[in-house]
Amino acid sequence: MHLTDEVRDALADRRPVVALESTIIAHGLPRPRNLRVAAELEDIVRSAGAVPATVAVLDGTPHVGLDGAQLARIASDDAVRKLTVRDLAPAAALGASGATTVAATAFLAARAGIGVFATGGLGGVHREWAESQDESADLRLLAQTRIAVVCAGVKSILDVPATLQRLETLGVTVLGYGTAEFPGFYLRTSGEPVEWTVRTPAEAAAVLRAQRDLGVPPSAVIVANPVPAGEQLDPAVHDAVLADALREADRRGVSGQAITPFLLAYLTEHTAGASLAANLAAVRGNVRLAAEIAVQDAA
Repeated sequence: MHLTDEVRDALADRRPVVALESTIIAHGLPRPRNLRVAAELEDIVRSAGAVPATVAVLDGTPHVGLDGAQLARIASDDAVRKLTVRDLAPAAALGASGATTVAATAFLAARAGIGVFATGGLGGVHREWAESQDESADLRLLAQTRIAVVCAGVKSILDVPATLQRLETLGVTVLGYGTAEFPGFYLRTSGEPVEWTVRTPAEAAAVLRAQRDLGVPPSAVIVANPVPAGEQLDPAVHDAVLADALREADRRGVSGQAITPFLLAYLTEHTAGASLAANLAAVRGNVRLAAEIAVQDAA
């Protein structure tokens, strides 16, 4: 694993570091906007007093922290794959390059000693799970990894109640940030309750310290941060377009790993980009909050 000098020095000095995923750069945003967003997210971390560590695999080597040229490569190279945890060993052995998903980013960040990670939305239990048995690798990995994950909930195209039940079964702590309801990714709420609410970065950091001090078995703490008010996708538009997207996916026979990118692309196209704007608003807010929590945790 390769760490940039900036990340290595910050960890050695116990200064705050925030991990960032690279899948949103390589596969989640259109070019060239993706590279501008990647730089913007790192700037948000720095402006809050922390060090950004964007995670990716380049030529078989996991990188925790990327320089400008490496960020540009992840943003522009068509050969960059999408890597989850199960893909890390083949990528390393075969010298492949890839952007890391939530699961792979959390794993590599925790291995490097980073305690806080920011992303957009988590994966989860897919709709019609009883027929497909389709569940994101994010969930099991988070059940085994001690890291705080600041997110806007799980992607609203998933089965949110089932995902929350699965997280409970796996022993993953879920905190609502300033809310008693689990966020809905593009929406401020999914309508599902959360049992614990924190209202400041200091309170969130206190939970992380208590988890370590108590010796609770290693697992993630999810800090579910709603998209800022006024920047969510219109709920009526969201529900109507998602229903259309699900019907279209069924008509085309789209399933398995292809279903999530299909639904997200459909939402972007049929909301005239409003879903993408809400996604980016959520990511910016999550990155800012993650940096604030990391600063409090380091203090």
